[in-house]
Amino acid sequence: MTASPMALGAQVWDRLRPDDREWLCSLAREAGPGARVALVGGAVRDALLGGTPLDLDVAVEGRAAGALAAASGLPAVVHPAFGNAAVTLPDGRHADLVRARRETYPVPGANPLPLPGTLEDDLARRDFGLNALGLEVPPEGAPRLLDVTGGLDDLRTRVLRPLHPRSLYEDASRLVRGARLAGRLELEAHPELRRQVPEALDMSGQTPRLWAELRLLLQEPKPGKAARALTAWGAGELLPAGAAERLEALDARRDAGDDLSPTAYAAALLSAAPDPAAWAGRLGLGEKPGALLARALGDTPASPGSPEATLRALLRPEAYAGLSGRDVVARGVVPGPAVGAALAHLAALRRAGKVHSRSEEEAALTAYLGEPGPTPSPG
Repeated sequence: MTASPMALGAQVWDRLRPDDREWLCSLAREAGPGARVALVGGAVRDALLGGTPLDLDVAVEGRAAGALAAASGLPAVVHPAFGNAAVTLPDGRHADLVRARRETYPVPGANPLPLPGTLEDDLARRDFGLNALGLEVPPEGAPRLLDVTGGLDDLRTRVLRPLHPRSLYEDASRLVRGARLAGRLELEAHPELRRQVPEALDMSGQTPRLWAELRLLLQEPKPGKAARALTAWGAGELLPAGAAERLEALDARRDAGDDLSPTAYAAALLSAAPDPAAWAGRLGLGEKPGALLARALGDTPASPGSPEATLRALLRPEAYAGLSGRDVVARGVVPGPAVGAALAHLAALRRAGKVHSRSEEEAALTAYLGEPGPTPSPG
């Protein structure tokens, strides 16, 4: 990535969808003389890695972002307090327009104080070098790449480097965000990141955004890899003990073809927590992960390949597929209450630890029904 800013800008520009290019050009023209518009952050990073960015963040210098969003003619929600706006693109995607700004942290862990700034200021305030790249789109002419922090070198070497000496102390949620990126993009932690980990851990309890980042970790393509990065950096205490191993086990099942949603990963994390309900509340997970975990730990038959079956195999490797109502009917029991009574009897034996396999359940059902057992072979 040693090409000129114009050549790299062309590389990013070519990776964008044609309708997105048209929209960015219209913003640059509408912004007017003296204003500057740039695509910033993850979209530029991902385009340089060969992807087609879909999540677009745009920084605007010299023009109110909310006013520019309103002038675009697309549906927009403007946030006057921050001077930002969320625009709904024609295909339903959302793009964020922000006023280029500088930031200070009067209180570490709290929201930063924004101040007007240039595009260069806006890139320099970001979390990691490879996220501090921009593509300036002029009203006329070719876009050019902006790299004011050395992010291109970080991207080339696949290194995750904080931009400021107190970056993770001021916002400990960046530590989890970094782990998400490391797991997704196969990144190595810069020594500066590892140096800042203890300070980030000290501030983690005073950084509410950190819990939102942990929830987002469960939505990564491979949450286990992100959790392992946290552990490798000495920040495993941000997760319940043993959670990383369980999330990695689900990564392996997903690689093998299992369809595992973020809810399944959330249930696996809760399974390692000493107080699952407290963790569910802290991360804002809702009720579904806890309900899935309860089904996985219960005795209700689970279909092969279902999230319940996958979690049960992970959390209770000794578990087996017990007899079903169909099995009881096949033994001659008339469908109805008698089948339920037989299943309840078998469930009680499982809970008491008196049966440990399907064959033992079959023998217990034979005894329950009063049937003769198998005839011994002559010997």
